Amino acid sequence: MRIAAIVLLGFVAHASARGASPVGTWQTFDDDTHTPKALVRIEDHAGIVSGRIVKLFPAPGDDPDPRCADCRGERRDRPVLGMTILWNFRRDGEHWDGGEVLDPESGDIYRATLRLRDDGTNLEVHGYIGIPLLGRSQVWTRVAD
Repeated sequence: MRIAAIVLLGFVAHASARGASPVGTWQTFDDDTHTPKALVRIEDHAGIVSGRIVKLFPAPGDDPDPRCADCRGERRDRPVLGMTILWNFRRDGEHWDGGEVLDPESGDIYRATLRLRDDGTNLEVHGYIGIPLLGRSQVWTRVAD
């Protein structure tokens, strides 16, 4: 009976982990100062995950309404607030892959993966060029919607 309960608990934990999702609102942080940078709202549309900036936390002296001056194409000189910065992610087991992430400060676009950590309270966003080994990660924190 005890073994059956342990197996059942393990199955439930695994099932809930597989059901976890990056959908929600996430706090991003400045790489250098570690201060809050933005809130990103991630949504799922028919199994494809994307995210846009819904709030900015400009540092004193920063432009309160920045534009993506170095972006290319349709994003060029568009307001960063409201901009989609994550797109085309699809679930692949325990992570989301196949998407891209935009750095609105540089205008650079990177291939990326998303992975939930710490029971879904943190999201690791790993951007890279070429192969994932040559990239870098940021950890975003989930906030209440």
